[in-house]
Amino acid sequence: MILRRLVANLKDQNWTAIVIEFVLLVGGVFLGIEVSNWNQEREQRNKAAAFTTRLHADILYELWGEQSLIEYYTDARIHAGLALDALSGRRPMTDEQFLVSTYRATQIQTNTRARATYDELVSTGTIGLIADSGLRNAAISFFSTDVYETTATKAQESEYRRLFRESVPYELQDALLARCGDRRGKALDYASLAHQLDYPCELGMPAESIAKAAAELKAQPRLLPALQLRHADLATAIANLAADRSNKVRSL
Repeated sequence: MILRRLVANLKDQNWTAIVIEFVLLVGGVFLGIEVSNWNQEREQRNKAAAFTTRLHADILYELWGEQSLIEYYTDARIHAGLALDALSGRRPMTDEQFLVSTYRATQIQTNTRARATYDELVSTGTIGLIADSGLRNAAISFFSTDVYETTATKAQESEYRRLFRESVPYELQDALLARCGDRRGKALDYASLAHQLDYPCELGMPAESIAKAAAELKAQPRLLPALQLRHADLATAIANLAADRSNKVRSL
């Protein structure tokens, strides 16, 4: 409409109207650009706020998850130590308690990573939307580390874990899993992390079967050195996880 009037005024050489129409035209274009820029900026702010909220929630979950691993492997190491004491004669232990402790010393926990938001930010090249440098650096640190995978892989491939699973009858392993296995904590509930693996349990199996399995396991010539290595590896894993978590907390 303004452009048609401007053309008509040019034909009529109506200079006052031409100036007014030109100012209106330029002003309209400028206002349109400003509104577009404002909308884009508002959209970016909203997107940044949404990503920041999501990433912050993911980091809180990751912090809880890493603490879960620390406490879980601490429980596993406690039982490795109990089994070592029993093998060396330093601590009396029933056959059932021995099987429970040797089983728990083999255990591995893995966490489902909350990295969907971080992966989206990286894949779209929009990690810069996270203005909080502490949160951004913590996310990079959390999701670029392989300490979780390294810990789980080393435990899964350990001689001790293989030796136990090859030596103990499957029906006893099923009972150990069902009655003495993992108790996973509730997400973000730190109080629920206590005694994930260290709690009283009974196998409910015949005493003869338990005694026979314990005797056969103790007779394995590589049991003691393999368990000692597992005990040491657990100490290393716990220290690595604790240091990793501490570094991330400091970056927030």
